[in-house]
Amino acid sequence: MDYNKEEQTELYLGKSERSSFVTAVLKLIDRGQYSKNEHLAETVASATSILSYVEPSLVLPFLASRFHMALETMTATHQLKTAVTSVAFAGRSLFLTSFSTSSTHSEDFEGADVYIDLLMVSLSNALLGIDANDPPKTLAMMQLIGSLFSNMVKLEDNSDGFTLLPMTSFSEWLDEFLCRIFSLLLHLEPSSVLNEGLHSSATSGTFLVEDGPYYFCMLEILLGKLSDSLYNQALKKISKFVHTNILPGAIAEVGLLCCACVHANPEEAVVHLIEPILSSVISSLRGTPVTGFGGRGNSKASVANKLKPTLSPALEIAVDYQMKILSVSISYGGPALLTYQDQFKEVLAAAFDSPSWKVNGAGSHVLRSLLGSLVLYYPIDQYKCICRHPSAAALEKWISTKDLMDNEPLMSPKWHIPSVEEVAFANELLNLHFQSALDDLLRICITKVHPDPGDEKEHLRVTLLRVDSSLQGILSCLPDFKPSFKNGRVEDPDHHSFFIAGSSGSTVGTTEQREKAAEILHTTCRYLLEKKSEESILFILIIRILDALGNYGSLEYDEWSNHRHAWKLESAAIIEPPVNFIVSSHSKGKRRPRWALIDKAYMHSTWRASQSSYHLFRTNGNILPSDHVSLLMDDLLTLSLHSYETVRVVAGKSLLKMMKRWPSMISKCILTLTDNLRDPNSPEYAVLGSCSLLATQSILKHLTMDLKAFSSFLIGILASSHHDTLKVQKAINELFVKFNIYFAGVSRGIFRASDNNSDGPDFADLMTQIGSMSFDTTGLHWRYNLMANRVLLLLALASRSYPTSFPLILSETAGHFLRNLRSQLPQTRILAISALNTLLKESPYKMSAEKPSALLQESQGDIKSSLEGALAQIFQEEGFFSETLNSLSHVHIITDSETSSSRGNHVNSFQSVADKSITRFYFEFSAWWPRTPSWISLLGSDTFYSNFARIFKRLTQECGTPVLLALKNTLEEFAHAKERSKQCVAAEALAGVLHSDVNGLLEEWDTWMMAQLQNIILSPSVESIPEWAACIRYAVTGKGKYGTRIPMLRQRIMDSLVAPLPQRVTTTVVAKRYAFLSAALIEFSPPRMPISEVLLHFRLLEELLTNMNHPSAQVREAIGLNLSVLSSNIRLYESTVANHSLEEETNNLYSRLKAQSWAQLLVERASELALRIQTASHSDSLETSTAMGLENGFLDSSSQDDIKQMETIFHFIISSLKSGRSSVLLDVLVGLLYPVISLQETSNKELSTLAKAAFELLKWRIFWEPHLQRVVSVVLSSANDSNWRTRSATLTYLRTFMYRHTFILSYVERREIWKTVEKLLIDNQVEVREHAAGVLAGLMKGGDEELAGNFRDRVYKEAQIIHKKRKQRNTSSSQSVASTHGSVLALAASVLSVPYDMPSWLPAHVTLLAQFVGEASPIRSTVTKAVAEFRRTHADMWSVQKDLFTEEQLEVLADTSSSSSYFA
Repeated sequence: MDYNKEEQTELYLGKSERSSFVTAVLKLIDRGQYSKNEHLAETVASATSILSYVEPSLVLPFLASRFHMALETMTATHQLKTAVTSVAFAGRSLFLTSFSTSSTHSEDFEGADVYIDLLMVSLSNALLGIDANDPPKTLAMMQLIGSLFSNMVKLEDNSDGFTLLPMTSFSEWLDEFLCRIFSLLLHLEPSSVLNEGLHSSATSGTFLVEDGPYYFCMLEILLGKLSDSLYNQALKKISKFVHTNILPGAIAEVGLLCCACVHANPEEAVVHLIEPILSSVISSLRGTPVTGFGGRGNSKASVANKLKPTLSPALEIAVDYQMKILSVSISYGGPALLTYQDQFKEVLAAAFDSPSWKVNGAGSHVLRSLLGSLVLYYPIDQYKCICRHPSAAALEKWISTKDLMDNEPLMSPKWHIPSVEEVAFANELLNLHFQSALDDLLRICITKVHPDPGDEKEHLRVTLLRVDSSLQGILSCLPDFKPSFKNGRVEDPDHHSFFIAGSSGSTVGTTEQREKAAEILHTTCRYLLEKKSEESILFILIIRILDALGNYGSLEYDEWSNHRHAWKLESAAIIEPPVNFIVSSHSKGKRRPRWALIDKAYMHSTWRASQSSYHLFRTNGNILPSDHVSLLMDDLLTLSLHSYETVRVVAGKSLLKMMKRWPSMISKCILTLTDNLRDPNSPEYAVLGSCSLLATQSILKHLTMDLKAFSSFLIGILASSHHDTLKVQKAINELFVKFNIYFAGVSRGIFRASDNNSDGPDFADLMTQIGSMSFDTTGLHWRYNLMANRVLLLLALASRSYPTSFPLILSETAGHFLRNLRSQLPQTRILAISALNTLLKESPYKMSAEKPSALLQESQGDIKSSLEGALAQIFQEEGFFSETLNSLSHVHIITDSETSSSRGNHVNSFQSVADKSITRFYFEFSAWWPRTPSWISLLGSDTFYSNFARIFKRLTQECGTPVLLALKNTLEEFAHAKERSKQCVAAEALAGVLHSDVNGLLEEWDTWMMAQLQNIILSPSVESIPEWAACIRYAVTGKGKYGTRIPMLRQRIMDSLVAPLPQRVTTTVVAKRYAFLSAALIEFSPPRMPISEVLLHFRLLEELLTNMNHPSAQVREAIGLNLSVLSSNIRLYESTVANHSLEEETNNLYSRLKAQSWAQLLVERASELALRIQTASHSDSLETSTAMGLENGFLDSSSQDDIKQMETIFHFIISSLKSGRSSVLLDVLVGLLYPVISLQETSNKELSTLAKAAFELLKWRIFWEPHLQRVVSVVLSSANDSNWRTRSATLTYLRTFMYRHTFILSYVERREIWKTVEKLLIDNQVEVREHAAGVLAGLMKGGDEELAGNFRDRVYKEAQIIHKKRKQRNTSSSQSVASTHGSVLALAASVLSVPYDMPSWLPAHVTLLAQFVGEASPIRSTVTKAVAEFRRTHADMWSVQKDLFTEEQLEVLADTSSSSSYFA
């Protein structure tokens, strides 16, 4: 163990390394801490919290300074929320640093009192930040309070346990806190309109509840840690507030406040909170009208009244509010509630007897909470401190479950275990509101109790509500149904291997009660369907009850799943990382407060209760559901096909949960649902409900294991075209799409059942039946024809597990889809393409390194494709390929508006939005092509579909050279067609056969393919260049999984492209050849290029360098593009060769590569050209006649050549940066940086446009060492260039360069750049001076505080001296205008570097700047513009910020003659 510990310590960073790491990360944190992006700001706060435990001496001062800065900031209010969150996350590290008694405390944290002050200030501001009008800030403050108090042992006055507020007592803070909370609750506005129907909830409220758990957690932590005296103080104030205010808009919030009180001390809270509410409700409802539906046996009391009894609105609101508050409050009351049994029974009876539906609903909430509080297991005393921190006695010790020791104090939670009295009271409540309610239901359905239908509806609704709330309250404490068994032998499910021990509470009631409820609910459901089918609210209640009865444990699972979502949002404020250098205490896992771990344990217990019997029936085929479960499932299935969508949705969810628990019942449901699809008389709502259920993942997975259900499902969908409504057709389409998404084949059991069962459905018969529906001549709508073809493909693929019939099925299916290439339906043709690309897999004629040509010829007689016979018979039909290519050409829709490649996305080219919903299921079963990125704009937009090319490739590999012979004449015809769409499909077919690598391909190349390719190159047609370029790219692309194996014809294709063109050809043909070359070269894999391809690269490189001054702009662009591809390929090859041991021949080639200085040649040529072009442009600008000649296009030949070559170089730069390969060409790009900067403005507009395009790409490029130093050198020299336009362009480059390289430039380099920009403030050209000021303002915003501070101080002193001398009027001649203007610009840059904020130095700077307003232009213009911009950016907070100015300073600003509105 010691050895292991020593090994482990070696993995830790040392103190100096930790400091360096934290210092580097703090730079990033400083940039992102106050981001307006909420996720980034929270991530930064979490990182700060973790680092505060690693290097607190660096992080905590940074955190404190940023917090005080946020408090002072008045314009960016979001900073305060972020700062408070950061303090909340780092609260524990601040506490440990302040309270720790370890030896490191005195050495490293001498300023720990500062952190005490920080905590005190943050806690005080937390009260000020509680504001109903600012939810994010309010929640952040509550998170802060909860975080800080989670650290404390106990909260009490005059104790060492609380030293945060040494200046005042905690009781005063508590009073102020409660006043703020009460004020917040009084001014809350509901986030949405409160529901008054069935779905109204006692826990639906405002942002305090909806936007996070901070409110309730804060209350529970605070009240749970208060001393007895402080708790009583808080309880009295809360009780007074609750009893004197009616707040219908804050029910959940007030209820949670009471709940936290009860949870902390049930005995005291029940007396002061619960009992007064009970008494108030009883007295309010006493004497009000009653309906007799509450179970007290006086239901006839209201029959004699013709008028419906009602409550006054005010009374209704008050009682509803109080009862919902009560329902939330008593959640953790437990045995303390037993004292008030009679009052609770009276309140419940009165609530259910009330004529108000609101009061009925509130009564259901109370009944549910009361039952749960009595019988469920839940933690108590959760927030009491058990153990103090060993290094800080005032703090609670946080726990890591991975570090618990046996000798430590007991950390396990204390649970509420229901007593005998509590269980007895719960059973009494069940008798009153569950058993009697069931009897009432049966009596209503069997005997006509109410002659008035309205009274009957109300009675049913209240009775169902009583049953529902009873079941919701006891969860799974009511015993489950007893399952039945196939063999008739009763087994004990509890001894099953999948049994999970778990229970949510003590058992109440009996299994017989659950069975009785199922029977009565079945009767009620049938009665409602027959008599009251329009009453959706009754059906929703029925479904909730059926769900609670049939899905045992589902209520616990819902509670757990909802709480699990909150775990994902677990705050870093209650997490202490495993590494803690503050007290040198490390752990194996994260530490958390004990209450947080208890919360997790409680939810885990809830999950175990939900799963205790869930898996028993899923894994044991001998266990069957009871007859009562079947009744419930039948009812839910019927309701899931109801005419109301709301009823269908809710019933469907419950039915699915039941089917997951009882998979044996799924097949029966599928047969019923698919019958609705086939039946032409099925109503629309029944079909919609059937589709909704069939589209669920549970049913779709089960289909593949039951042949009868599978067959019924497929035939049901394909035979459902008779439904003519749009809703139904859309639902069927969506169902079929989901089936395709989830279908992963069928189980082998289906094939075994098909072979063994002569009476049931047969898989082969199913294939035949579906195949007969997949022809165009069946008369089906094209969508159903498409569905049938798709199903046929899926079944053919699935039949691979059916070896006896697979070859025949595969052969017939492949032949079917090959014929479908000529289909009149475009979608069917596309599906045929996808199918053939999937089915054609054998490739017996394909040559490879393992199967050379001679061996292949010998084995051809023995190895043939199982598909060859069927396919050959089809494609050898006369005119087959001509018809096929003609049909496929119709898919290629060529429009003038195409702006991007549609490669591989052929479905989008002709389909409407409605069609895409049914064709979205096309699967791509092979790697996406092309393998390399496409950035070549020269090639334009192509409609080359690699899927089409892959068909011809695989067909050739499947059947050999007969395909080539049959395709020859058709290809020649289509390649020379006038229609571009026909040339497109010809390009795809040629690409496929060129890439097929079959035996005999070389002979066919020599016979006709090479000539065909040469004709394509020399053809003057330009419209189809993109497609033919894609054809060549596809033909030479690498083979194999990673695209590294060289195709058979690549060398021959490249030889054809490299071959010199005839003497007299148009520039279009020359550009086409270069376009084809670039398309081919980007598909090469440089690390695996053979020597022949490397030599080919150098041969082409020499040609391109020679032709850089080609007269055609189009050709020059193509040359620049090819230069970038060639040079990057060569560099990638060099890097690979340099890192591996080489053969002698390769080594010699590598030596030659190093000797060739093409890069140096390119850079030197560019530098010479830039100087000559600058000189020519300067001389041209001096001569008017020459300038006029330039406008007319007359230049001497040498200048023209220079410009053309430079344009080619710019095309090279642009292509290199767009390609993503610039990382291997950085040295070249650095060498070309000066020409790009210096040629931004020339007399040749085309050249300047290209230079600007290259500049825009180059300025965002990041350069690493050693190239970074060269870039800095080029920039510094360019800043001193004699041409002022070059100096200005350099400043533009520096703006982005400094932003991108701030963290990797050394201090010396940053300082040199600052000095250079400062020098340009006194440049002779006023444009350069003003540009330099703008750049300096940006640099000061960049976070380099040292350089920025020195600059501000220096320029302020210089400006003071100049102003003093100007005032004395004695040095007006010695001080140049440029020098004075530079000082003023530097001062303006300082002022404009801090928009919106008002640091302490700014008033003096802006006042001094304003005093230069009397100077002549351009100084006056600079001052007026800067002051006007200052006024504009500070206008919002000027009423506050002006207090930082003196009266004299304000007078100076007021006298400045500038119009702020002009710049506003």
